[in-house]
Amino acid sequence: MKIFQYVLGQKPILIAMFLINFFGTFYGYYWYRYQLSETPAHFYLFVPDSPTASLFFLIVLLGFLIRKNFPLIEALAIVTLFKYGIWAVIMNILVLLIDGSLPWEGYMLIASHFGMAIQGLLYAPYYRFKIWHLLVAAVWTLHNDVIDYVFGMMPRYSMLMDYSNHIGYFTFWLSIISLLIGYVLVLNKRSYQLTLPK
Repeated sequence: MKIFQYVLGQKPILIAMFLINFFGTFYGYYWYRYQLSETPAHFYLFVPDSPTASLFFLIVLLGFLIRKNFPLIEALAIVTLFKYGIWAVIMNILVLLIDGSLPWEGYMLIASHFGMAIQGLLYAPYYRFKIWHLLVAAVWTLHNDVIDYVFGMMPRYSMLMDYSNHIGYFTFWLSIISLLIGYVLVLNKRSYQLTLPK
């Protein structure tokens, strides 16, 4: 695994990852266009969850390309990539179970969001954030849960709206798990670090 993660730090791979995430981020904001058109302006920042997570990672990758760490953005990236990546996978599987079918876009979202969740974890040895960065990420992430499930700004899956209370509860604990993963992979004394190659 260490060898694989070392390869991920090579500049050609970083460039490829940057391009993949650039187009994925652009498509993600495009996917939210209808919901954003009905969203009050003061909630804009908290509605497009997945593309904002991949935007954080874009900034992290840009930093890696210029051999610089952005610790706060790294903390936000690892937490939100895992959280919203796994969230989207679970929600699309629930749509399949409830509705009995899933359009091709649903399967595409499952694959892309699973990859989104995993990529944030794979780059963990290159992150350099501290506990306070993770605490800021915790405030951001849990605040976003409040915006989504108290103010009703969660992503629109019409057939799942009857389960919004259950989904909100699940999402809260997914946030906690995502924060714990960030702690274990980066801040735990047993976690290992890699240096970006020159």
